[in-house]
Amino acid sequence: MAICMKSAAAQAACVRAAPVAKANRMMVWRPDNNKMFETFSYLPPLSDDQIARQVDYIVNNGWTPCLEFSEPELAYVQSTSCNRMGAVSSNYFDNRYWTMWKLPMFGCTDPVQVLREIDNATKAFPNAYIRMCAFDANRQVQVASMLVHRPASAKEWRPVNQRQV
Repeated sequence: MAICMKSAAAQAACVRAAPVAKANRMMVWRPDNNKMFETFSYLPPLSDDQIARQVDYIVNNGWTPCLEFSEPELAYVQSTSCNRMGAVSSNYFDNRYWTMWKLPMFGCTDPVQVLREIDNATKAFPNAYIRMCAFDANRQVQVASMLVHRPASAKEWRPVNQRQV
């Protein structure tokens, strides 16, 4: 399939679209038992080494790491329609915000400090989900967020072939 404009110059710069996958190979995500969290949640849980590499990347980019935690029953968004706040509740989701573990690690330049705090948070809350976020002070946005600990009781992760209809 080609995407082209009608002018001769545009015809020369015509872009060919990649072939579409066979329709019978396309899948729909299951709405049930398809619980996901931010970045990398479609992958198996990260190993300690993989988490350490992500911490290195965050710190080396000058981003501010921050840890958050949540008990399993409060970890997932529960509703997409909350009327208790009226019109100001646009995009409000129950359980969207987790409890912060200490303060964000402003000025942290040592990845070992972040790994130590992940370990401390895991020991303090072994039955909670713990995620690491990263904030870019220049852009004033969150640039990364990933789970660094799943409670032993968490059985929701499924391989991709078990998440689809």
